[in-house]
Amino acid sequence: MIKLMPGLAAAGLVLSLMSTSAFAAPAGSDNTQRPAHVVRVAQMPKYVKPQFKRKKVRLVTTEAAGTVIIDTNNKYLYLVEGNNRATRYGIGVGRDGFGWSGVVKIGRKAEWPGWTPPAEMRRREAAKGHIIPAFQEGGEDNPLGARAMYLYQGGRDTIFRIHGTNQPWTIGLNMSSGCIRMMNEDVTHLYDRAPVGTKVIVIGPGNRQGKVAFEDRGIDVLRTMFGG
Repeated sequence: MIKLMPGLAAAGLVLSLMSTSAFAAPAGSDNTQRPAHVVRVAQMPKYVKPQFKRKKVRLVTTEAAGTVIIDTNNKYLYLVEGNNRATRYGIGVGRDGFGWSGVVKIGRKAEWPGWTPPAEMRRREAAKGHIIPAFQEGGEDNPLGARAMYLYQGGRDTIFRIHGTNQPWTIGLNMSSGCIRMMNEDVTHLYDRAPVGTKVIVIGPGNRQGKVAFEDRGIDVLRTMFGG
């Protein structure tokens, strides 16, 4: 069972809103339709620290090929490929009080998903002066990014997702309300390789994931140089 840290009343995402006007125009519209002081998220810097770029690594684990291991402490997601191989992605994770752990599955997937923030999140952010829409269509300005993989436990939606982000500078940080965020190019790469039903182990506060044996032994030099 998933164990939530104290203070988590609802799961979801936290989008750092620059202005309520940022949601006024539909995704894909140009800047002339927005107030001059609103900057399109897609035009913001996309710098990500080198250690969080996608890499082929040597991963020693007892988990079966196809399993996803999420190490929220070190901000890495691994797609296990067998034979001591894995693809490692940098991620952004839940901020203090919003961490969790558990064993879940990908219950469904969506490309350029729409976003329905939980009511509790909308109230919480409204108290800070951030007005979040009840629903936002998918697109480049959507906080769920290019892809979303919805995490289920016991056949029920946990409300947590692995998803893209229009804030790539948050990769490697504790910024979300519990969801796992990835760069759009990385979440698209994982989306194509992790089907519905994929086992996902989230290692984080509470140790509710049980014992997980894995060791990241660094870059797989040969595969990086020659592929495979």
